[in-house]
Amino acid sequence: MNQPLAYVHPGAKIAKNVVIEPFTTIHNNVVIGEGTWIGSNVTIMEGARIGKNCSIFPGAVISATPQDKKFNDEDTITEIGDNTTIRECVTINRGTTDRMKTKIGKNCWIMAYCHIAHDCIVGDNCIFSNNSTLAGHINVGDYVVLAGMAAVQQFCSIGNHAFVTGGSLVRKDVPPYVKAAREPLSYVGINSIGLRRRGFTTEKIREVQNIYRILYQQNYNNSQAVAIIEAEMEATPERDEVLEFIKNSQRGIMKGYFSN
Repeated sequence: MNQPLAYVHPGAKIAKNVVIEPFTTIHNNVVIGEGTWIGSNVTIMEGARIGKNCSIFPGAVISATPQDKKFNDEDTITEIGDNTTIRECVTINRGTTDRMKTKIGKNCWIMAYCHIAHDCIVGDNCIFSNNSTLAGHINVGDYVVLAGMAAVQQFCSIGNHAFVTGGSLVRKDVPPYVKAAREPLSYVGINSIGLRRRGFTTEKIREVQNIYRILYQQNYNNSQAVAIIEAEMEATPERDEVLEFIKNSQRGIMKGYFSN
């Protein structure tokens, strides 16, 4: 590793075959795994834990201190999973005492100008399109897609395989397997294209559709819908995942087709 025009703090732990381009700054207490490429003009600050075979493009700032007035320089971290790509000018802040870390999973693709705030936990295989923004303390499942300029309010949760359309304002929890759109954010169907791409069978997709017909299209309230789904639908991992998400929702789930 020979980058005469980059600054790497002596306390940083950098794998031997990491590439660091000129004019990048890497602070103390940073760990970067094998095969990772760090572009020019990147700033990686204290507490960053970056996995193997990641790509971080120019202008990104990883593990800056939280934009939280309660933060008092606690020893927190930012984790980036293996094979994740972080494009130009992305900002990812490290955690606070709430969770002590901000975490991005494996095989994610975070496009230009996204912001991921403190204490967010993002799963594997997620795609965040340009200018998507996560406020603090957000949970995002696996295989979640946020289209451009989606903004997620603090403490929200987004379930596995959900798709949120561009320009959406996410103020409520978004359950697994769905497409979310409109203002206010509403259920507009299940993410059938994404599910097919990931190997879900036609029968399994139909099962998920039937769950959400009861929840969102038959004018039941959430408690009634949950009771009917539990009583009338066979227990499967997908059914149980949806029910658990609804029961554990702290902010309440987003509206359906016919909600006012």
